[in-house]
Amino acid sequence: MNLFFVLSGFLITSILLEARGKPHYFRNFYGRRALRIWPVYLLVLAICYMNAPWFIGPPVFQAIRTAPWWAYLLFVQNLFHLTLPPVIGPTWSLAIEEQYYFLWAPVVRVLERPLALAIVLAGAMIASPLFRMSHFAWITPTHTLTHLDGIAMGSLLALGLHTLEVPRRVWLALGLGGVVLGFAAAATIAGGTAWLDTALTAGFGGTVLGSIASTGARNPLNALLRRGPLAYLGRISYGMYMVHIMVFVYFGWFDLRMDTYGVAGNLAVVAFRLGASIAAASVLWYGFEAPILKLKRYFAR
Repeated sequence: MNLFFVLSGFLITSILLEARGKPHYFRNFYGRRALRIWPVYLLVLAICYMNAPWFIGPPVFQAIRTAPWWAYLLFVQNLFHLTLPPVIGPTWSLAIEEQYYFLWAPVVRVLERPLALAIVLAGAMIASPLFRMSHFAWITPTHTLTHLDGIAMGSLLALGLHTLEVPRRVWLALGLGGVVLGFAAAATIAGGTAWLDTALTAGFGGTVLGSIASTGARNPLNALLRRGPLAYLGRISYGMYMVHIMVFVYFGWFDLRMDTYGVAGNLAVVAFRLGASIAAASVLWYGFEAPILKLKRYFAR
């Protein structure tokens, strides 16, 4: 999840910085984000509630009355002490993303000086572990304030690459340093503490920075990232993230049949789940997401 937040912060801040001086800044940004996020999200919610006895427990109308459906629609389910139904459990991270989009776009537009943006991001990175150490009753394990360091790190990387004229080899060295220091700290002094996510963020931030700094190099890794199966998985990754637990629940009968086969059965379950999730996300991409995303042409960057 830390890597997901770093990548998201980097991508969104890069888009905002490029579009900051162009017309229709807010319309284009929010329009494109809505087309990317909302259709699949609403589809998953609809399927979950229409099949409430299976995915939630109570009958449909009782589930609508008792489950906090309004919190899902407003993307605030992560701010309450809720037990999310497994099928829509991953949406807590999506809620953080949406809140970030809503607040960060105006900040980038208003604060034109890179230093001011860097101070805001540094403050978020420092505050996040402090909130994790707090004992406030309203802080939930999925609260936005406790997961800011990843998004802030990705945004800070985007800001640095956008504004600083630094040689590529320097960025690469910084990235490798972040990988070593971040993951080393996660495995030692930060392990089991409120600073673990911060250490992991540094490690994943270094990974992202190193990958970007090596872009354009002719090596097997870059070829794999551009044209291999990882590129395809990246294309369908959002749909796969949203439906994978639904797939697991739907094919629960396969898990039960494999229980008697021990380790071999467990491996078969993992392989089957991966294949079924990729298949479901592929159908979702070509049959639902891709046609809707063509509407992005009305919200040009």
